[in-house]
Amino acid sequence: MNFSDSEIVASVMTSQGFDITEKQEEADIIFINTCSIREHAENRVINRLRELQHLRKNKPGLKLGVLGCMAERMKASLLEDEELGMRIDMVAGPDAYRQLPGLLDDIEGGQQAINVMLLADETYADISPVRYAAGGVSAFVSIMRGCENYCAYCVVPYTRGKERSREPGSIIDELRQLAEAGYREVTLLGQNVNSYKWRDNGSGNLVGFSDLISMAAEVDPGIRIRFATSHPRDISEELLHKMAEYPNICRAIHLPVQSGSNAILKKMNRKYTRESYLKKIEAIKRILPGCAISTDIIAGFCSETEMDHKQTISLMEEAGFDFSFMFKYSERPGTAAAKKFRDDVPEHEKTRRLNEIIQKQQEISLASNKKDIGKTFEVLVEGSSRRSKDNSMGRTSQNKVVVFPSVNFSTGEYVKVRIDSCTSATLKGKVV
Repeated sequence: MNFSDSEIVASVMTSQGFDITEKQEEADIIFINTCSIREHAENRVINRLRELQHLRKNKPGLKLGVLGCMAERMKASLLEDEELGMRIDMVAGPDAYRQLPGLLDDIEGGQQAINVMLLADETYADISPVRYAAGGVSAFVSIMRGCENYCAYCVVPYTRGKERSREPGSIIDELRQLAEAGYREVTLLGQNVNSYKWRDNGSGNLVGFSDLISMAAEVDPGIRIRFATSHPRDISEELLHKMAEYPNICRAIHLPVQSGSNAILKKMNRKYTRESYLKKIEAIKRILPGCAISTDIIAGFCSETEMDHKQTISLMEEAGFDFSFMFKYSERPGTAAAKKFRDDVPEHEKTRRLNEIIQKQQEISLASNKKDIGKTFEVLVEGSSRRSKDNSMGRTSQNKVVVFPSVNFSTGEYVKVRIDSCTSATLKGKVV
């Protein structure tokens, strides 16, 4: 989502006569687009901003702006806190990107600028993002913004605001433009894509996410459609059956579980149980055989016991996740968990549990990848392998990375690759 927002910012700025530069020494203004989901992410932003201060020596007029969730959460304190040891000129929340040119005018007038107002209807639907990365192969399209799930550990409802869905016609128009520009894969984005709802005021018809993804798949059969992220409470069998109808809807679902313990899930306010989550996993495997399932897991949430931790491990084994994003719990100011619960799991215990989760996932991922040996997959070529230009790399519909010898393949081309070996993270094979 932050990457998609950065492309919207690029569009706003280029429409005002600015150009993007890859060299920070050439820049007149540098925006840091931020995330507040973990303390580590915010610390990285602070360190980066401190590192950028030296650029002012050679360019005193350089302006530094903090955008996004961290700007929304910390607001004026970013401008005023002398302990941060740096100067910031602008703070703009995720709904203030249209106002960036006006905020720049305020800075030129000699004052710091701030706009962190959250808006109930801002979706940036009419802004065509500047696609400045991903090699012209993959693109992100935001379909909804905000979240109203209020998970106890999460700052997103406070930094992104209420859920609001984008008008479906504007989404389909953007997909058509991407198809005409030669893009081969699009990821539909939202804090919770399954919450997508658009009611036509004229007809009264309701367009849900299952309807939207069908419309997206029909734009161009040669474009893969992915989506992220799904809330386990909301994912439906209707959506799974829609996915089964269209070969170009990728067979990959990201379904964050966070914990395998009912006690911890209740404390997290996740609104589902271990049992209901596993029923969703069963439905995915039944309706979409061969679909990859990924997840998010938090180690060491408030009051988590060793038994809770072991229940997470056992759920991982039962679900058989193809890959996971795994983190230690990081208390975020202003959340329900910070207000109501003690962050009482010792840091060394969080680290031990996280390492066990990582090790277990590596075992499961390796077993999953070994099952792919001997199979042939359609792979979208994304470019050269990072380790060797003699090899190309791409991804399967299941979002698994495949490395294979290069034979004059073009970026954006589909090739058939037979898998002959693997690691826990990568499939390796040859084009057939």
